[in-house]
Amino acid sequence: MGRRRQMWTACAILLGLVASAQSITLGEIFAFGPSARDQLLDAGNDQTHRLELDKSLLFYDGTFASIFINTNGFVATEEPTPESKYLGNMPPTFGMIAALQGDLDTSDGVGKVYFRQDSSPDVLRLATEYINRAFPEDKEVSPLHAAIITWVDVATHEPQSRGDGIGKKRSTFQLVIASMETATYAIVLYPRDGIQFSSTPVGDGSVVMHAGFSKGLVRGFLFSSQGPYYRSTTDDEASVRALAEETNAGQRGVWVYEIGTSPYFSNVAPGEVTEVPTEATPQEEPEDHVDGRGPVYTDGQQVEYPPYESEGEEIQLNPVQYQPHQPGNPEVVVVDDTDINVDVFSYNFGACANNRNKCSQFADCRDYSSGYCCHCRPGFYGNGIQCVAEATPQRVNGKMHGKVYVGNSPTPVEFDSNDLHSYVVVNDGRSYVAISDIAYTIGPSMQPLTALIGVVGWAFALEQPGFKNGFSIVGGEFTRQAELTFLPGNEKLTIRQQFKGIDEHDHLVMSTTLEGRVPEVPGGSTVQIDPYSEIYQYSNNLITSSSTRDYVVKLPDGSTETRTYQWRQTITFQSCRHGESLRDMKPTQMLSVDQVFVMYDADNELMRFAMSNKIGDVNGGQLEENPCFTGRHGCDTNAVCRPEQGTQFTCECTSGFNGDGRTCYDIDECRENPLICGSHAICNNQPGTFRCECEDGYQFASDGQTCTEVNQPVNACEEGTHTCDIPERAQCSYTGGSSYICSCLPGFIGDGRICQDTDECQAGRCHQDAVCYNTQGSFTCQCRSGYYGDGFYCSQERRKTQCQTHRDSVLDAAALGPRGPRPPVGQYVPSCDENGAYEATQCHGSAGQCWCVDRHGQEIPGTRTGPGSRPMCIDHGGVITPVGPTPRPDVHPLPPGTHLLFAQSGRIEHVPLEGYEMKKDEAKAVLHLPEKVIIGVAYDCVEKMIYWSEITSPSISKASILGGEPIAVITSDLGSPEGIAVDHLGRTIFWTDSVTDRIEVASMDGSQRRVIIDSELVNPRAIIADPPNGNLYWSDWNRDAPKIETSYMDGTNRRLLVKDNLGLPNGLTYDAQSSLLCWADAGTHKVECVHPAGGNRKNVVEGIQYPFGITSFGKTMYYTDWRRDAVVSVDRDAGKESNEFQPQKRTKLYGIATAYAQCPSGQNYCAVNNGGCTHLCLATPVGRSCKCSDNAVGVGCVERDSGY
Repeated sequence: MGRRRQMWTACAILLGLVASAQSITLGEIFAFGPSARDQLLDAGNDQTHRLELDKSLLFYDGTFASIFINTNGFVATEEPTPESKYLGNMPPTFGMIAALQGDLDTSDGVGKVYFRQDSSPDVLRLATEYINRAFPEDKEVSPLHAAIITWVDVATHEPQSRGDGIGKKRSTFQLVIASMETATYAIVLYPRDGIQFSSTPVGDGSVVMHAGFSKGLVRGFLFSSQGPYYRSTTDDEASVRALAEETNAGQRGVWVYEIGTSPYFSNVAPGEVTEVPTEATPQEEPEDHVDGRGPVYTDGQQVEYPPYESEGEEIQLNPVQYQPHQPGNPEVVVVDDTDINVDVFSYNFGACANNRNKCSQFADCRDYSSGYCCHCRPGFYGNGIQCVAEATPQRVNGKMHGKVYVGNSPTPVEFDSNDLHSYVVVNDGRSYVAISDIAYTIGPSMQPLTALIGVVGWAFALEQPGFKNGFSIVGGEFTRQAELTFLPGNEKLTIRQQFKGIDEHDHLVMSTTLEGRVPEVPGGSTVQIDPYSEIYQYSNNLITSSSTRDYVVKLPDGSTETRTYQWRQTITFQSCRHGESLRDMKPTQMLSVDQVFVMYDADNELMRFAMSNKIGDVNGGQLEENPCFTGRHGCDTNAVCRPEQGTQFTCECTSGFNGDGRTCYDIDECRENPLICGSHAICNNQPGTFRCECEDGYQFASDGQTCTEVNQPVNACEEGTHTCDIPERAQCSYTGGSSYICSCLPGFIGDGRICQDTDECQAGRCHQDAVCYNTQGSFTCQCRSGYYGDGFYCSQERRKTQCQTHRDSVLDAAALGPRGPRPPVGQYVPSCDENGAYEATQCHGSAGQCWCVDRHGQEIPGTRTGPGSRPMCIDHGGVITPVGPTPRPDVHPLPPGTHLLFAQSGRIEHVPLEGYEMKKDEAKAVLHLPEKVIIGVAYDCVEKMIYWSEITSPSISKASILGGEPIAVITSDLGSPEGIAVDHLGRTIFWTDSVTDRIEVASMDGSQRRVIIDSELVNPRAIIADPPNGNLYWSDWNRDAPKIETSYMDGTNRRLLVKDNLGLPNGLTYDAQSSLLCWADAGTHKVECVHPAGGNRKNVVEGIQYPFGITSFGKTMYYTDWRRDAVVSVDRDAGKESNEFQPQKRTKLYGIATAYAQCPSGQNYCAVNNGGCTHLCLATPVGRSCKCSDNAVGVGCVERDSGY
């Protein structure tokens, strides 16, 4: 940066003071992972990915348009050499930005390297804060672009390691390269506990890891020399460990460097703020205190807790940390912040005048000298941002994800959005939790996991006098991580939970992720958990707790086992530091839990928990006898218990309810005060409260209460309010906002608002012996009388066409036999129509085989039939491609030939095929649907239509590949339509829906809709039709029981084809020539095939990454891959991948289909006269079924079962 010294402004002083004195945590670094839409570097050792930058970066005195991201903790400015060249031999010969360079490995599947480019306001704002904080006396900068690379849980490369990831130390760190026009900065973040090793093995020894910046070789006229190398670390391992404890940017673990400037550069400039605000020093423990209760860090990832031994000493209270020494008290461990990466509400400096709407509607905003705080009003409790009515029952809803191993099983049980619901009776502290879709393979073993749902009980625990439950302190937005260690097997389980606040239904929303292993509890066993206590320690933005917990397993034979696990948890939240509330918070409180009930309901696959929770004094003692504090008061669940003298109390209905306290009734605020929400608003009554919503076309103003009209931009092209010429002459192109562009179609000239026909005949485009006829937007050429040709070339001699030349050459070479000319063996005499063009169907006279050809006489693969059968070929009639435009090109026409169609977010693209090879250079988008997520793609070879399903506004649509606008087919009663298939013979479409769990059929225009399968489906996805044989095939990726099934096209004769050794069978394809049904599985990472009638399952290719859709053309299969962002071709016969195509736009690819140049051969009973059916004709192997639509009113519809 330019070193123009300025006064240290008050703003910079303030920023420096509020910078955290603690090391940065994993939850505070830049967002990363799938939720941040990161890409993932291939797993392995010394892997490299080239990333083309949206904006070039400056490094030393060079400018670079791409970077190379490497597993080994660095980013290079050119292709790096093999690691053997630079490991232990630094600096390297190439440009290197080393966040923490060493011999690292991600091949075990645990470690990952994420990366992305990001220019979003939130990312740039955070980068700006880091840079300006590091250089407080320089002119403030504002980067325009950032590249974010995150190495997560990477381990050292050890070729002889066990491979299961257990016992490995793992490190996590992040590099952000932030660029502007004249400078580039490197922001390197080393979160607390993120660096678990400081050297890596190299050869027979080890080498200290490097952080710094190397320019690489500087090439001179005759020779090259090593360029400058700036090191952030030394050859001392302590310097590596210090990266997370020290800083040059005002916060421990944060390091900022200016690494390139333009037009002049001198050297790498480090940040200038190496001091951090002073922390309050905890009271030191006596030197003879044995650290036997703290966590012992074994491998950087797991924590072992030594057994607790009571020491018989008195309790000592400490304002910062608390160590219980009284016998029987739960163990307390001082731990670090959680490392869950989430965004929660945070208070900023400001005043209530501009921030009042950030408070709860049941809170007041109060100004302080240093900022503002929100405080819940009387009758409500919470942190001011989230407030709920006293004593009102609370509901908590969420989803559960993750992978958990049971016992010694090598295969994890996966949780994929399992529903978690909780109901809490707050005025007696009783919480109930149910988790759905828990498989029997793990259900019994989850019974001991009260730690999974104990946080709900803590949040709404019954409060003893002077103490507060969790929600009263932290509100509804916080993160929680718990780590369990089971004894004696040392199995470890991590629970990560994010609480996201109260939704529009007044329910607290949470998400849960489980990772690890639990000891097996045999099926049919029950678990008993006795009452227990936990001590919670409270400090600014951090709450910790830990304990050792016993449980009794009653086995099916009646015997019992007492088992133990140790656990610790951390809860992080954002509090308001400006008021008095935190000063009044007690440093320690004790949660008492009793009446614990756990059960696994195998029949309904439900996990149930219930427990009573009270929060009170850490010293225990006699609880208050007043029923308000014991929960035995008998007040209504919507009433507050008010304690009086001794054991006396009264019941008072909570806010939003009326009654005597023993019985409370909801007040309908909307009925009592119809104008309570104001103009252009709708009042919705809810138990105990009400909610205002703006009418359509209105939105809440900044005060969060007044509904103001929405000034939405108008798409004049879509609304038809544009001033362009008529669609036959001009095209309207929407450019955002309320803007659009008018342009004349080809064949017309003008400004787009007025377009006039171009007289192409004036340009002499036809042959001199032809007549030119001008038409609107086009023209035609016709040879004069006595001349022959296409109008572009005319001759008095009738020139032979390609077909006629081909035919005559064969006949000329034919031998004369008793029945006339006979062609040479192996050749056939082509058939030409009256215009001399190839007939669509060609047959070999002696062999009896027939096939379809294109207009050039080339056989269309997959159409050849045996003797006695003719394929269904579409007559191209020798028609020459029209000269001139296609109508309104919203869809780009496809050229002749066979193509692959695949979905990619908001568009469908195509890749032409030449034989079986993808013509990558000719790939392009054929359909643009911005802001849509297209899943399934199918092709109708008869009408040349693309059909697709999309899930943003669930619908099924179609469009002609010859040009025209998209047409809606199905728009109602859809949840998540995914797979889609076309019966080109019977003129029907089929689709799966993973929300309604149905398979449906409809006619091609969306009418005559009928459900054919609606049972025993969980996650149906791919669907394939085999029209000539009347069969359907579909996959269900239900993680507990994935399967592939088949039925007739009318849904009858449903059969299970494949159920064993499946993972996530996302894609299906059927090849009529080989009669093989093949699928791509993202769980087993295989492509496999089977004969539906005869079995013979076989692997085609293994080791693929994450396939989604698959299609086939002859011997070649093509699948889309989410990890590779590519279409990959597989040679089925050779059993290996043959090619791949990566679109220019690198996002997830979904469904894929083959667009045949000619329809595949075959017939079914529905192909002629709709099979004689009045409505739906659905083919079967033995005939057809005539069916009515589900909404048929019975007029003129006749149903007949399969048969003809």
